Amino acid sequence: MKVKKSIEPVVKNMEVLNLTGYRVLCAAEEYAVEIPKASKLLESRLSEINNVKNRDIQFGAFIVDTKSEEEDGYWVAVEVEEFEETPEGMVTLTVPAQRYAAAKYDGANTGIFNAYEELHSWAAEQGYIRRKDKWHIEIFKSWDDPNNLVVELLDTVE
Repeated sequence: MKVKKSIEPVVKNMEVLNLTGYRVLCAAEEYAVEIPKASKLLESRLSEINNVKNRDIQFGAFIVDTKSEEEDGYWVAVEVEEFEETPEGMVTLTVPAQRYAAAKYDGANTGIFNAYEELHSWAAEQGYIRRKDKWHIEIFKSWDDPNNLVVELLDTVE
């Protein structure tokens, strides 16, 4: 199991997130390859994005049970203070303020699914209900090597 045992999962509230970046839409088995590509492209074009809050942090955003084509996919982005002149080929996304079950994960991108299973179990044991129809967030502090990620997993709960 890759969820750091020294950092127990917690529940936290997050404010509204304004994100600018790329939407990745592909077959499920291709996300492990396509998301790192989008991440590298975003990093190479950071200078084109206005009002970036922190250039050293990337965000991933997704909805588990989407209701529409517009919600399908995975967003790779940076947080911005406000939207201004979105660079060509990029998209914007506003994630509302929400409550999350949160845990840190260090390891390969292929192990994130196991870390999420641990987080889901922990949240259920604490009595939280998972909201699959809301935005879930991943905050990447290290993303250069898909085999050695440092990410905070934020799974929406009520």
